[in-house]
Amino acid sequence: MTLEAGTKVLVHYTGTLDDGTQFDSSRERDPLEIILGQDMVIPGFEKAIVDLEPGQSVTVTIPEEEAYGPHNEEMVIRVPKTSFPPEIVPTVGEQLVLRSPDGNELPALIVDVDDDEATLDANHPLAGFALTFEIELVSVG
Repeated sequence: MTLEAGTKVLVHYTGTLDDGTQFDSSRERDPLEIILGQDMVIPGFEKAIVDLEPGQSVTVTIPEEEAYGPHNEEMVIRVPKTSFPPEIVPTVGEQLVLRSPDGNELPALIVDVDDDEATLDANHPLAGFALTFEIELVSVG
């Protein structure tokens, strides 16, 4: 059986990096609900479940190209600390939301701060990584 676009599925998953670090899991919460073909999950994740039957599990390693893409250095920018509103003190590890001139919002992480500038990384935190998922198809429909 191959699941088709528009099909609602419930899955449990655990995601790890190549070094075994777990970055997410649904095991301690409700299963993830996905409607296939709606770009609700990364492409490699959806490809891994379309041939499963309820109760079946699969472990798949998804290359960065089918996950969050490569780490893009053009999305790492340095900004003067004077660009921040006075109530915001740039701190490494802090998440910000950048707004483009056309109003789009883009989350960015402060990855470095020196005396004059802060370095912001607007890549997805998992960009540049192959991701391994243990996926269980809980139910269909």
